Amino acid sequence: MREDERSMQPKILILATSSCAYPGADATGQAHLSYSTNTYVMNVPSPAVFPEQFYFDCFDRGIGGIIVMSCGVECPYDGAYEQLAARLDQVSLAMRERGITQGRLKLCSICTVCTKSFVKAVTEMNDLLAQEEVAS
Repeated sequence: MREDERSMQPKILILATSSCAYPGADATGQAHLSYSTNTYVMNVPSPAVFPEQFYFDCFDRGIGGIIVMSCGVECPYDGAYEQLAARLDQVSLAMRERGITQGRLKLCSICTVCTKSFVKAVTEMNDLLAQEEVAS
């Protein structure tokens, strides 16, 4: 992909948990599976540490979509996944009130070997963002 084409695509931020999703992203690269270059993977201990305002700040700064990839109920931090899911529910409600498409924030469980699920999540977010671009 040419650099000018990349800069035209909306950016996707991926918050990937250190223990599950980030190794899954790494495995995706090691398997030489292709996914869009407009993605930015951030290795985090637990996405539960980000307050609600973080997500709105990202959207305000030009991030098109955010995918929170976590271990799900397998999270090594007791209660973190439940806290994360509740926080993202609140963010989703506030997104609706602000007129932001709720699909631009997605929570999914990705394990250390979930390479196809990783690629699928990125592809689905890109498809959603492309549909929004066409509609506007």
